[in-house]
Amino acid sequence: MTRVALINPNWDFSGSIYFGCRSAHLPLELGISEHYLKAAGHKTLLLDAHMFDLSLVEIEAELRAFGPDLVVVTTAPTYLFWRCAPPELRVPQQLALAVRDLAPVLVAIGPHGSTTPRAALKKLGVDIVVMGECEISLLRLANGEREFAGLCFAEGASVQVNGGPQAVDFKDQPPLRWPDEMIRRHHHHHHRFEAEPLAPGAEVEASRGCPYSCTFCAKDNFRNAYRKRPPVIILDEIDRLREQGIEYVYFIDEIFLPNRELLEGLRTRGLKFGVQTRIDLWKPDMLALLGNAGCVSIEAGIESLTVEGRAALAKNCKMTTDQLAERLVEARRHVPFVQANLIEVPEDDDPVVQRWRHQMQDAGVWANDPVPLYPYPGSPDYRKLWGEPDDFAWERAHQYYLALFDQFSDVQNERPVPLDSLELQVAP
Repeated sequence: MTRVALINPNWDFSGSIYFGCRSAHLPLELGISEHYLKAAGHKTLLLDAHMFDLSLVEIEAELRAFGPDLVVVTTAPTYLFWRCAPPELRVPQQLALAVRDLAPVLVAIGPHGSTTPRAALKKLGVDIVVMGECEISLLRLANGEREFAGLCFAEGASVQVNGGPQAVDFKDQPPLRWPDEMIRRHHHHHHRFEAEPLAPGAEVEASRGCPYSCTFCAKDNFRNAYRKRPPVIILDEIDRLREQGIEYVYFIDEIFLPNRELLEGLRTRGLKFGVQTRIDLWKPDMLALLGNAGCVSIEAGIESLTVEGRAALAKNCKMTTDQLAERLVEARRHVPFVQANLIEVPEDDDPVVQRWRHQMQDAGVWANDPVPLYPYPGSPDYRKLWGEPDDFAWERAHQYYLALFDQFSDVQNERPVPLDSLELQVAP
């Protein structure tokens, strides 16, 4: 039996280029990993420092009491944001430094190590970096294995990279069970705007990956191939959450595709939920069922308002801009909040974009001010600019972004600062 501590840091995003939500969410990758570890007979401690607002001193005290053999630290706040993680590693660096001597083995998981494993290993000062989806790799590490694909670790004066990022089957993932106190503290309802929360919320993963390959999406090294869980398993997980008092679920799926069986099951449960999807994949009858099933929030990736812009982003969209607008308005007939996500691309004329935004808003659909594109290491956009990511990839993307844009969108709270100002500096 191995004693494994799984830690979600207490995140601080000040000065960060971070497009994700800053509230606490369920650390799904840690919850799934904990399930498999427990099922194999290992002892676990899941510390969600973000949800419980734990200081480094409090985390250290918990670890001393637990006595772990293996400590796992994630570099992104929940699977929901692996594709748009904070570029900097400051918070996990601080955590790794604080717990370095409290376990024989310190392991990092997350998008940074999946894309730039050598740099992540060095910056974090951990023993092992897991590349790709982490659940089965962590189980194998707890079982005492070390020589398998998907790991990066120091070997003497050199760094060993075994293979590349790994993926799990996912389709066989059982229903998750979360501690009552964690759910009780989950006050945030992600991307919900039509009503104030009256009870806890939660996040659920119905599918993983996406069948599309948009240039801006950094999913190639994790959560890439499309897989989905059986509706009966998803509904079992949701029923447990309902017993714990939740009233809202957000599906973290990269792309929530039409699934009649799942929507019919949700319709009988009386829950509210939100999704992120592509509106061009939904026919009017399925949008009606989506709303009837309890959906109150849709985040729809439109990205560009021109055929040329969508082609440059490899959207593979068969609809015209007018057809997309009609489908968004149709969705709004059934769902209280519909958002059209836009990205800043050279093919789109800004006055045209602003007029379209106002037209959509007049129709009840919210469209954001186009977001400046950040070329995440691991995305096709990064590779088009510089090739495969190296150890300087995050710094390079960061410098490019700050130099290219002097104004930022309405989803950025403040002007980001350079990466070397955000991270702890490590010896060369």
